[in-house]
Amino acid sequence: MSDPQDIARPWPWAKSYPAGISPDIALDTWAVPEMIRHSAERFGGHNAFEFRGATVSYRRLAEEMDRAAAAFLAAGCGRGTRIALFLPNTLYHPFAFLGALRAGATVVHLSPLDSATTIAHKLADSGARIVVTTNIGEMAAGAARLFAAGLIDRLIVGDDAAFGPSPLTGPMPTGPGIVGWDAFVGQADADAAFPGVSAADLALLQYTGGTTGLPKGAMLTHANLSAAVSSYALWSQADGLTRPQQERILLVLPLFHIYALVAVMLRSMVDGQTLLLHTRFDAETALTEIERGATVFAGVPTMWIALSQLPRFAIADLSSLRYCASGGAPLPVEVARRLKAMAGIELLGGWGMTETAPAGTNIPKGRPDKAGTIGLPLPGVYIDIVALDDPRRVLSPGETGELRIFGPNVTSGYWNRPEETARAFSDGGFLTGDIGFMDADGFFFLVDRKSDMIISGGFNVYPQMIEQAIYEHPDIEEALVIGVPDAYRGEAAKAFVKLRDGAPLLTLEALTEFLEDRVGRHEMPKALEIRPSLPRTPVGKLSKLELKRQEAARAASPS
Repeated sequence: MSDPQDIARPWPWAKSYPAGISPDIALDTWAVPEMIRHSAERFGGHNAFEFRGATVSYRRLAEEMDRAAAAFLAAGCGRGTRIALFLPNTLYHPFAFLGALRAGATVVHLSPLDSATTIAHKLADSGARIVVTTNIGEMAAGAARLFAAGLIDRLIVGDDAAFGPSPLTGPMPTGPGIVGWDAFVGQADADAAFPGVSAADLALLQYTGGTTGLPKGAMLTHANLSAAVSSYALWSQADGLTRPQQERILLVLPLFHIYALVAVMLRSMVDGQTLLLHTRFDAETALTEIERGATVFAGVPTMWIALSQLPRFAIADLSSLRYCASGGAPLPVEVARRLKAMAGIELLGGWGMTETAPAGTNIPKGRPDKAGTIGLPLPGVYIDIVALDDPRRVLSPGETGELRIFGPNVTSGYWNRPEETARAFSDGGFLTGDIGFMDADGFFFLVDRKSDMIISGGFNVYPQMIEQAIYEHPDIEEALVIGVPDAYRGEAAKAFVKLRDGAPLLTLEALTEFLEDRVGRHEMPKALEIRPSLPRTPVGKLSKLELKRQEAARAASPS
């Protein structure tokens, strides 16, 4: 798609940019394994990761990458192969992710929050027949069921106990086609010949979607990922946000999500930072890490809300923090103000999406006059606002329309979805589906989303997927799901249901129990309303518009 530097266009945010950097700079791109090898040479024995009782230096990280790559190649998983990672935050993630890329393969992320139906779809759609997982909780057992169902040919399981004791460690599955990680990488040829990997190669199928149909895989090349990393690095260095090889970065965001993967992990590795990796977010643990010297923390709004609600947060020693960011979902202005008043924390961060890997905008330091902004476009990224009825017509500052984005970080399209890919672009720019405006200073603001997608706690939730699961209930005749305000998650799913004649009353607890194996935890409705009928369009289709209006009015009511 079009590179913004190839087209003559105004850059109205240049006047608001941090000193020493131009917004229209060309971004460096490279193959991700090349960056890891370069970091190993530069930072050697400096810790890349600290995880429970284990530490991994940059030198060892490169070695683990090569071991994994050699094992994948020995198993016939090289160029053109899709390798699925079904992993929470664990050291097996960077080992497997980087190893797969070093072997020339393409990674497919499966989320531990996914339902069995969604996982089956991602595997079938991507063509991934090999899965890497770990025995944290029930994950390995669940992955073993994929093998038993014939959805995959090989399952590699990393033993969580290798990194020290944890109450999360579960049993290791056994059986034909299942192999432990140590055994898998141990049988690889130490002198394996690695294929050449170029920046143009497909690195990642990161699944995302809208309100209709199943998730679709955004195709992200090594160039897309590295362009995003380059853009973040330029911004951070210009705005003085981070110092090479000096930061201790608290990483609790899930690495199967594009935000943590690129904006935190890969971004940090370029500068030799130390990542304090945790399997899951716990507010008390996060606060303790900050008190012990964490200097950077990027979270989603729900994490900042949870931290601010801790009784000891207001008196905790947060002096080590140099940079705090919130992303993944819109941050309520009230939350940002409360954190500033309580602890002096200026939450920055910005906006991005899976399809932009996820670089988009960032908020510069010291702009309290721009409350509610998503910031300025990052270096090398161009954004404009186009008319909702004509995505080729660019709007003026102050006019509301759809955000359109250009840059080497932007996906070329969706895997096996040529028609959706064509609809997603206008004159080479990606149509984000976000509605907003740009002010006279070049700052962008979001006001709505074109789609019905819900962002709950930083995760994308697709109402139609929940509706399809609800429709499986024998007592339900019709169902609609919309997003409603949620003080903790930002948004949550609410189900509106019409019961069949004669059906007994349905409670939220009963619906939740029914949906337990049908939707992910992040997709579970947090509210239920039974109605004698659901609104329809003039042609008889079920319509969410009236429900959204009613919920908006209810949220605005002082009662």
